Parts: sequence; C-alpha cells; structure tokens
Amino acid sequence: MTKNPALARLTALPRPVLLGIGAAVVALLVVASLWMREPDYKTLFSNVESRDGGAIVGILNQRNIPYKFADNGATILVPADQVYALRLQLAEQGLPRGGSVGFELLDKPQFGASQFTEQVTYQRALEGELARSVEALQPVKSARVHLAIPRESLFVRDREVPTASVLVTLFPSRSLSEAQVAAITWLVSSSVPKLNAENVSIVDQDGHLLSKPGGEAGLDTSRRNFINDIEQRTSQRILTLLNPIVGPGNVRAQVSASVDFSQREQTSEVYRPNETPGTAAIRSKQTSDSMQNGVLPPAGVPGALTNQPPANATAPIQTAQANQPAQGPGAQAANAPGGAPGATTQAVGTNSTQPTHGSARNDSTVNYEVDRTISHVKHELGTLQRLSVAVVVNYREKDGDPAPLDPAEMDNINALVKQAMGYSVDRGDTLSVVNNAFTNQEPAVKPWEDPAYRSLALQVLKVVLVLAVLFFLWRSVIRPIVQGFANAQVERVKNEAHLETMREQRRQDEVHESEMNRYEENLDTARQLAQRDPRAVAMVLRAWMDPKNAKP
Repeated sequence: MTKNPALARLTALPRPVLLGIGAAVVALLVVASLWMREPDYKTLFSNVESRDGGAIVGILNQRNIPYKFADNGATILVPADQVYALRLQLAEQGLPRGGSVGFELLDKPQFGASQFTEQVTYQRALEGELARSVEALQPVKSARVHLAIPRESLFVRDREVPTASVLVTLFPSRSLSEAQVAAITWLVSSSVPKLNAENVSIVDQDGHLLSKPGGEAGLDTSRRNFINDIEQRTSQRILTLLNPIVGPGNVRAQVSASVDFSQREQTSEVYRPNETPGTAAIRSKQTSDSMQNGVLPPAGVPGALTNQPPANATAPIQTAQANQPAQGPGAQAANAPGGAPGATTQAVGTNSTQPTHGSARNDSTVNYEVDRTISHVKHELGTLQRLSVAVVVNYREKDGDPAPLDPAEMDNINALVKQAMGYSVDRGDTLSVVNNAFTNQEPAVKPWEDPAYRSLALQVLKVVLVLAVLFFLWRSVIRPIVQGFANAQVERVKNEAHLETMREQRRQDEVHESEMNRYEENLDTARQLAQRDPRAVAMVLRAWMDPKNAKP
C-alpha cells in the first residue's frame, strides 16, 4: 500500500507537533463559528473625551465586557444586550463627564463669590447643558453654545435682548435638515429667558450658516408640508370616491396646489353722507344770547371832571305812549349802538317798560356727526389660490378586451371629482379627466439593485466563504491527518496480528521440536536396552506382535 508523501511527512512528525496542529485546527473552527454568530455591537457612548474613554475602558476590562472602538476611538461599542445596563451603571459613577460642563458647576458653591462670578458660572452651566442637548441629535458629533446675556436695565430704552450662537460639528457625510435646524433654534431660544428665535445663529464646522436670518428657519419646510398636505388630501379624496367605481388600481390622480403665503393687513376708513333726514347725530351745539337796554356809550373828555362821581339821578319825563310798539326788531338792532352789520340776530321780545333804544343779539352754532366706518382686515397666511387636478381612468374589460367608458359615466366621474376637490370657478381651478388604457405595471427592480437581495447575497456569500475555508481545511489538513491516524492504526493492528502469528508459529515449532527430541531420546533408550539385553527386547517385540494382545 503506497502512502501519500505529504501524509507520510505529516505522520512522521512528533506527537506533540501533531497535537498542536490539531488544537490549531479546532481553534480555527471555533473562531469561524464565533465569527458567524458575532454579537451585535451598538454605541455605548459617542464623542467620548480621552479621559472619560480611559475610565470607561478600565471599567469594561475589570468586568470582562467585550468592546470595540469606532471613529478613531471617539465611539465605544459594546454588545447590544448590555448597552442600557452599562449606561446606568456608568452614570452611577459619573461617567462620562464630557468635555462640556453643565449645572454640576453649581453643586459646589463658592463662598464670597461676587454677583458677576455667579452670573458667569450660571451662564457657563447653561451653555454646557444646551451643548449636551444639541449633541443628543444623531447627526451632531459635538456642539458648542455661546450666550450673550446683557445686564438688566431699569430704563426701557437701554434694554438689550440676549443672543445665542451655536457651532455644531457633524459626522462625516451627515447633514442637518431644515426641520432639525429649526428644532435647535427653538430649543436654544426656549431655554434662555427673553431670547427670540431670530436671534439664534447656527453654524457648522465648515463655516456655513445653517439658520436663516429673521427667524425663518424651517419656514420653507412648513410651507412645503402645508402644500403637500393639501395635495395629498385632495388626491386621497378623489381616489376614495373613484376606486369603488372603476376598481382599485384603475385610476391615477395628481393634484397641484398654488398657495399664497403673503401676509397682508388692510385698514380702511369710509365716510358716508347722512342720506336719511332727521337721522343725523348732533356732535356739538353752541348758543350765545346778548341784550342791551338804555346803555349809553361813554362820552366826554377824559380828565378830572370825568372822574368825579355822577350826580343824583332824576327821572326823565316820558313823552311817548306806553303802548306804542317798537318799529321792529331788525331796524332797532340796526340803529342800536354797537350793532354788527350782517350778524345773525334774533329778538327775544320787548314790553312797554323797555326803552326804544335797547338792542338784542342771538348766535347759534350746531355741528353734526358724519358717518364713518373703520375696518381692519388681516388676511390668513397660506391662502389657497388655485387647484390643478389631473385624473386618468383605465379602460374597462369588456368581452376580454379593454374598452373605453361610456360618456355618461365619464360625466359622472367628472362631477364627482369636482365635488371631491372643491372645484371653484372664481378661484380659477382646472380639472382634466382622461380615459385611457393603462400599460403594464412598472418594471420590477433588478435583483442586483434591490437592497434586500444585496443583503441576502452578502449573507449567502459569507456562509459560502466559510464553507469553502472549512472544505479546504478538511481536504488539506484534517482529512490527511485523519487518514494518517487511521492508516497508522491499521498498520499497528496488522503488525500486532503478524507478531501474534509469528509467536504462535514459533510456539508450535518449539512443541514439535520438543516432541522430536523426546522421540530421539526414546529411540536412544531403546537402542541402549537392545544392546544391553537383546532377549528382553525380543520378548517385548514378540508380545507386541502377538494377535492376542491386539486391541479389538
């Protein structure tokens, strides 16, 4: 039986070497099996500082917990089933402390600290807490927050509003969406008293300004979401109505909405005349009455005589009749001293005791209200201006062939779509309903382009690779070793059988030789007896040859 040279060399090795090779093969198989069922590692902590990382790794080593590093040592990975328990256990020990400090600065108050020192410490603590909150976002690797909080002033004109700046460092190939930028803006502004969202600036590690000036961060996204919501709800209403009529999958609807986001405020003031008589409201009224009877104007030359007291009064003799009427109020007022030409006057009446040279005056001013309407209108932000809807209805199967729908049925569908979309002629809405045959469905995604197939192929390739390695090891190492051990055992058994056969043959040879030796000895003894006593030998031979002594 010929042996393989490689197997012969392998079997010729000492037993310790063969045992070492076997142990190595077994270890390789164990490693391969462990690699196949390697536990899922998840992030324990990310953005870990060097001192915190060293303390965490030391605790993991003490507890014999496997771990891995990622992001150049900034991220520590542990088995997924131990993440939360380790976080709680490390939090008990104050790990990780982090590069930024928060309200733990206020845990140890400093006696004798000034008000300025306390304000700075509180501001540092607030900045650290805000930075930690921002770092909780997945795309953010690290963050720094700077707050500019002015001092309070008693004068309103001297008061200043606080501002904030946020510097974020993002992970490679990651970015912040507008919604996330808006979330950071509102998070910071809501955490600082009297801080408005428009006073928060967000910058990334490349120096790009992420927040929009004027507090418009996230406004475009909200507007887009508002338009998409209108379009989706309108399309869904149309499909809900038409699917039971034409069948699911036989109708397609697309909606385009035009929305006006302009914010308008309008104030108008309208005046109207008092068209109905007697309905005017009096705003103000002023009346002035003046009357003079028998008052002579001052006369004479100023001097000492004029300043003397007047003489005793004497009653004048009345020459006119007591019942003589006055000539008229108008003429009397015109001839009276001090009368104003062209003035609007009205006599209040005279009696017989009044002198004919008396005067009267009456002025009246009336102001009326004018009708006025003041309206202040604030238009709604996000007004729907127009809807454009396109609907395609598939042909219906008739006698095995696709056929168009009846015009009456198309008119009904058109009316239903108008009701579903809220069609308005004044708004300028447009609608197009088309009946056409649908082509085949969209082509299936190629298997090599489907992520699910790619993942499955990767797993299969992984298993095939492990099996190929195991097969190679079996053919090259394990099988020759096993065959060598089996052949050696067979040879050993054969050798033992051959040795046993040789021993048996030798034993038989020894027995035969001993018998031969005994025969020779007996023969020699008989010769010696025959020489010493031939007569006795003859008698023995005669007795052996006698038929009477023969055995039956």
